[in-house]
Order: sequence, then structure tokens, then C-alpha cells
Amino acid sequence: MSDIQEYDLLIVGAGFAGIHQLLNTRKLGLTAKILEEGDGLGGNWNWTRYPGARTDSEVPVYQFSNPELWKDWTFTEVFPDWKEYQAYFSYVDQKMDVSRDVFFNSRVVSAHWDNSAERWTVSTANGLIMRSQFFILCTGKTSAFHTPDFKGLDTFKGEMYHTSRWPAEYDLKGKKVGVIGTGASGVQVIQTVAPIVSHLTVFQRTPNYALPMRQQPLSVEEVEKAKKDLYPVIFSRRMQTFSGCYYDVIHKPIADTTPEERALALEDLWASKGLRFWLGTYAELWSNQEFNDEVYTFWRKKVLERIGPDPVLQEKLAPLKPPHPFGVRRASLEQGYFEVFSCPNVTLVDVNEAAIEEILPNGIRTSDGVEHALDVLVLATGFDMLSGPIIAIDIRGQDGVSIKEKWTDGIQSYLGLASATYPNMFWIYGPQSPSSLSIGPTASEFGSHWITECIKYMKQNHFSSIVATEDAQRAYSEHVDKLGAAGLWLGAKTSPYMGTNIPGKKAQMMQFPGGFPAYVKLCNDSAAKGYNGFKFNKQSSSA
Repeated sequence: MSDIQEYDLLIVGAGFAGIHQLLNTRKLGLTAKILEEGDGLGGNWNWTRYPGARTDSEVPVYQFSNPELWKDWTFTEVFPDWKEYQAYFSYVDQKMDVSRDVFFNSRVVSAHWDNSAERWTVSTANGLIMRSQFFILCTGKTSAFHTPDFKGLDTFKGEMYHTSRWPAEYDLKGKKVGVIGTGASGVQVIQTVAPIVSHLTVFQRTPNYALPMRQQPLSVEEVEKAKKDLYPVIFSRRMQTFSGCYYDVIHKPIADTTPEERALALEDLWASKGLRFWLGTYAELWSNQEFNDEVYTFWRKKVLERIGPDPVLQEKLAPLKPPHPFGVRRASLEQGYFEVFSCPNVTLVDVNEAAIEEILPNGIRTSDGVEHALDVLVLATGFDMLSGPIIAIDIRGQDGVSIKEKWTDGIQSYLGLASATYPNMFWIYGPQSPSSLSIGPTASEFGSHWITECIKYMKQNHFSSIVATEDAQRAYSEHVDKLGAAGLWLGAKTSPYMGTNIPGKKAQMMQFPGGFPAYVKLCNDSAAKGYNGFKFNKQSSSA
């Protein structure tokens, strides 16, 4: 054990959350290292480089709020692409010297708690073994990609890529390309490659309620003015809104509005950029079925104007009867997506009618007997969100039972930050936090600050460990479940928000759906009461 390196904190993941936690830990004067599976900083932005990949959260909220970092950096677009984010993380590294505390190409495979030593022993796939007092999971929501068990997948002889693991070099020009999936990454790939491929076949299970991105360039002059006048206000405002953005939902009850008022509000939201039509509309979108239907009807009317005259295509992309309530799956942002399907080189396959029967060496055969010839197969098949990256690690706490085993019948946590029987272990932007219903950096920075203040409190009071109680965990998890059941979330047949996109995974609300301010209050109330819901162990005099 003497050769094992010891640290105060070990952090898993070098994305927004992991980097922020590292910088906060340095301010406490504690030692910390990040263990990162990839070869660079940025988390998913180090892996994400498929055609058309860009953020759907706008500048300036989708970056670090630290003035040291935003004052000298200027994004060129409202919704920057993956190349700009990779450059941004390189800039962050240069400014903050992050990499000196990162072990790259170090996928964590196990973390075991030692009750007597009150330390975590953490091992990586490349042979590193370390110990730490605190173990912080910053594994993100989409780092565990999902590939369905298609028959014959391993027989395909062409190029095959999952959107989360795209190669550095590729050439799709003039090729026959198939895309399975029409989630966020599928939308971006489809609209980007359609003009350059010889033929594009899209395999759709659920139509995407995509919204117009309304991309805009940013000039240095307008960004500098915003930095001077608005950035501090915007970053403070984030903590006060439902989604952690600088705009909020409309809290006025639907019963107190008129149809004309709502129609004008929806028109304004539709004309706005980004996710406002989803995260800036009336708060009852997620609980009032009648209003939800009204929103879907509005969306469908706008989309039908862009699809073209083919009634079959219109019904596939924007059905008369909504397949699920609007907004209970993440809205995607698009740039010309709906127009693509009217192009002569694009075929849309509805897998509800013609299921993928088998992957062939040179394409896909569907259940209607049609063989779709392909040179390239793109898997935009999503992720085992939130819990997937955590249960991929053999994590064992006080009782020696793995967290994967404990979560077999459903996730339980306290405050979406910690789990009973796993002392000194926290996660950021993970299960039962606001996660997918909030802006990533906003939620990550709050979680990081909360954990940092908790550790500071422990050091000041000479506590050696902290662990959530079973009762507090049960009560919080039941609260999340009740919030989910009170809304329209169960109306989606398959949803990453409910975990139902992964076969065998229990259907449950995977994130806190009550809005960011309500979540912040729960966490801060616990801290204000001496971290109510947690148990502390006093540091021994010999420690």
C-alpha cells in the first residue's frame, strides 16, 4: 500500500463538472486528481466530433462563469460547434493549468471504500491504483453510449460509427449512408450530410419535436459589450430560473390566460432562438395535458409548412396524433432538418412499420423485406443516461455491495448528489439531479460549489466522513418519483428521462423535474441545517 498515491480527492471525468470541482478543490488547498478516460479535456466535447455537432445551449451560459475564463475568450457563434469547444477547453487548460492534475487515458474500473481507513481505493484500466478521502463522480449524462443488440451488427463490412465515438478522419461524400436514430445527434448528422452523400436512409422510431436553432454569428464588439454590461447579471440569474438559463418559464397559470394571449406568447417563443419554446414557455407544459396538446398543435402547424406536400411524409415527421406529450423528451435544435426529407436522395424508414430485422454485410434488411444498401452506418442510438456511467464502475461502499446491484430495482439517492452506504462519494449532474432539464455548466457549478462547501465544513469540524442516511435517501427519491408522476413524463413510451430507452432498465424519473430553484433550495436547506439527512464520523485523534 505504501506505493499507492494518496490524494484528498479523486475526480472521475474532465468535462465541465470535473474541471470546476478540481479548481474549487485547489482553492481549499487540498490535493486532487482527475481520472479521465479520454486523451483530452472537455468530457463529451473531447469525443463529440460527428458532422454538424454543436451545442444546443447558447452562449454565454454554456461556458464557465469564472470571470478569469470568460473575459479573454470570445465565441464566434451563439451555438458553437465541437471544434470551437475543443479550442475553448484548450484555452481553459492554458489559463488554469488543468492538465497537470489529470491522468488521461485512465478509465476508472473500480472504487472500493475501506471502512477502517475511511478511504477510497480507486483503480483504472491502465493499472493506476490510488487512494483518496473523497471520490467525486463527474461522469456526465451521456458518456455511456448505447448500441442496440441488432442482429448481424458485427457482420457489417462498411464504415460504422456511433455518434459519440466519431473518428478524427472520415469522408462521406458520395457514399450511401444510413442513420439509425433521430435524437439530437441524429438530427445534426442528418441535416449536415444529406447534401453531400449519394443517398441517405434515415431509420426513425420516434419523430423529433425539433425546434429551429436560429443560429447567429457573434462579433467581438457585441460580445465585449455583453461582457461589460450583462455577463455578471446573466451568470447570477441562472440560479433563479427553471432550467438554469437566463430566461425562465412563464409562471402564470394557464387558467388565468386567454387563447389569444397564449397564441401570441407561443409566436414570440417560436421566433426566439434556442430552447425557449420548450424551456421558456408556460410552466404547465409538463403537467397540463390540454395546454400540452395546444403547444403540440402549434408546433405541428409550423413544421408542416416546411416538410413539403407529401401527406405520408408529413404524418411520419409530424403526426396528427402526438406520439408523446410535447417536452417530455429533450427538444432538439435544427437547421434545415425538416426540408431534408423532401430531397430526392433521402429515404425515411419508419421502424414501427418496417422494423430493422438484420444488419447485413452491405446494408440493412427491414421486416418488409426491403434491403437498404449502405456504405456507412451511423448509430445515433443514444445513451444509458445518468446512471450508466456510474454503474459501469465497480463501486462498493460500507457494506461491500456494488452500486450497480443496489440500483437494479431503481435508482435511489439523496439530493441527487449522494447515496446511502457510500461515504464521501458525491456525483455532479447525475441521477436525480436537474441534469437534462437544466443547462449543464449551471448545474455542474452549483453541484461543485455545494460539495466544496460541504468538504470545507467537514475540515473545519474535524469530520472524517459523511454519508447519506437511508431515511433521507428514501424520502428524497420518493419526492422525485412523486414529482415525475404528477407530470406528463410517463406519456413517452421510450424516454431517456425515464430510463425506458434502455432495455431492462426500471422506468422511473431519472432527474429532478421540479425546476432548478426548487432543487437548489432543497440542497441549501440541508446544508444550512448542518447537512441534514447525512451522518458524519468524527476524525480520530490519531488521524
